[in-house]
Amino acid sequence: MTAGPGEPKKRYLQYLEVVTGSLEEKKRWRRYKARIKELPEDYRTAVEALERYLMHFGPGDGAVSMHEDLADLFEQSAADGTPIREVVGQDPVEFVEAFLANYPEGQWIRRERERLTSAIDRVTGNEP
Repeated sequence: MTAGPGEPKKRYLQYLEVVTGSLEEKKRWRRYKARIKELPEDYRTAVEALERYLMHFGPGDGAVSMHEDLADLFEQSAADGTPIREVVGQDPVEFVEAFLANYPEGQWIRRERERLTSAIDRVTGNEP
């Protein structure tokens, strides 16, 4: 069996993605960060604060899509001149939790809550 042109490179990239994650996702993340960098300073600071929060509580899978949606929201708000308080409301935590609720897949906290409930159900004989 002979390897075609580019075959070793393809295998290398496959191995690299196993170790580091999707290269396409990394490219999308860099594009997202570039978009955020272009926002006016106040909007950029707000997005970076939300991003920090989302890094702790957001999904592991699908995180780039979620952040791209956040960038869309703040780019549009900046373009329209919508004040940041009108975007996030009086309680930024309430806003980010509502935003995060749209991305339930991949949330580690959701998986841990399910695991906890399942374990307690098993030991108490209340399995569904």
